[in-house]
Amino acid sequence: MRGSGATHPTIVRPVRSDAERWDARHAQADDVGPLPPDLLRGRVELLPAGGRALDVACGRGAVALWLATRGFTVDAVDISAVGLATAHGAGIRAVEHDLDDGLPPSCRGPYDVVVCQRFRDPRLYPQLAATLAPGGLLVISVLSEVDEGPGPFRAPPGELRAAFAELDVLVDVERDGEAGLVARSAALGGR
Repeated sequence: MRGSGATHPTIVRPVRSDAERWDARHAQADDVGPLPPDLLRGRVELLPAGGRALDVACGRGAVALWLATRGFTVDAVDISAVGLATAHGAGIRAVEHDLDDGLPPSCRGPYDVVVCQRFRDPRLYPQLAATLAPGGLLVISVLSEVDEGPGPFRAPPGELRAAFAELDVLVDVERDGEAGLVARSAALGGR
């Protein structure tokens, strides 16, 4: 009724939490087998022989499974219980945790490998570096403004290199809307 002064009811839709959103997404996803982090494909020789690994924002656990098959004991962290349900196997400990609160207290290291693939929260960068064991390997990738333009989840050019400047950078990639870094912490007794 136009012009009658009648008001329409306001529809309030509940805001879904990150956990609910990711649970729904993972519930619809196909199963995947073990997969290396994108930045280690063709560079597996950079990976240490074994030890402890941390897979941050692991999703369905493809990287955690791959690391476990290579002899690592893996802490796989994600907010989604549905995603973590597929991230199981020998040598994998699934940790349900909201990374907005930082790394879980049980996952503070030291780790021989830390992987954070396609999850960006610059507040976590110092914690990721601090969890590395001497000589530990960091493998991180995020969405980037490079070749794409700005966006709320995109890193500006050079963000990863600047955030991890104290590490020895082995691979630094910024193109096609993605940025990635593979870097090693200093070994005991120097670099």
